[in-house]
Amino acid sequence: MLLIPAIDLRGGGVVRLMHGDFNAETRYSADPRAILTRYRQAGAAWLHVVDLDGARDGVLANRALIVELAAQTGIHLQVGGGVRSADVIEDLFASGIARVVVGSAAIEKPDLVRGWLVRYGPERVCLAFDVKADNGGVPRVRTRGWTAGGSLSLWDAIDLYPARSVRHVLCTDIDRDGSLSGPNLELYAQGTARYPHLQWQASGGVRSAADLTELARLQVAATVSGKALLENRIHTEELRPFLPGASFPASTSATARS
Repeated sequence: MLLIPAIDLRGGGVVRLMHGDFNAETRYSADPRAILTRYRQAGAAWLHVVDLDGARDGVLANRALIVELAAQTGIHLQVGGGVRSADVIEDLFASGIARVVVGSAAIEKPDLVRGWLVRYGPERVCLAFDVKADNGGVPRVRTRGWTAGGSLSLWDAIDLYPARSVRHVLCTDIDRDGSLSGPNLELYAQGTARYPHLQWQASGGVRSAADLTELARLQVAATVSGKALLENRIHTEELRPFLPGASFPASTSATARS
């Protein structure tokens, strides 16, 4: 299983939200360029970057910074948040982004997104489904920075797309996101069992190497982690199975402030 470090951008800075709440933000003082360098030196092959302003407002507000990050060599960028048109996708690809993450549009405009999957290929387009369990435990998809939706189940959302048209699916449990409470293992166990052909990316709640080991046991292809890595909560040696040869430098730590 691959570990993909994550950087969430808001107003040009690195932040983490608690349970997807824009009013419950932790902002980190470290520069996103320095964070990318730290992860690249650690051996990360990919970096997951989310434009939170774009996810909420539908406009890629941190584009200039994302393009600057993409110019760095030795690491691939997977970028989401506000990716809702072919023009944005073309611009990101032309700017060096390796893969785009499509969230809200995957639910609101499935016909359009199906066309993107054909046009750009399933390796370069990742579908993102942010979910929140209803009273019956069914994962319901939220959109527009987790502020809308909630009627469609995760399984119905995936079924909007022909089985072999999609390769990468990023699934975030909103209730676990930024909480360091552990990932929703039951959710990902269901996902990998129902759709074994998909390359699942798990997100939300990772707090320890034990969590990564459990996700790998479930045959999750990748885990996206933000807060635990930003705050150096997982020991360097414990990361080696998921970042081969990883060795986080002791310097360039990220200081958080609420």
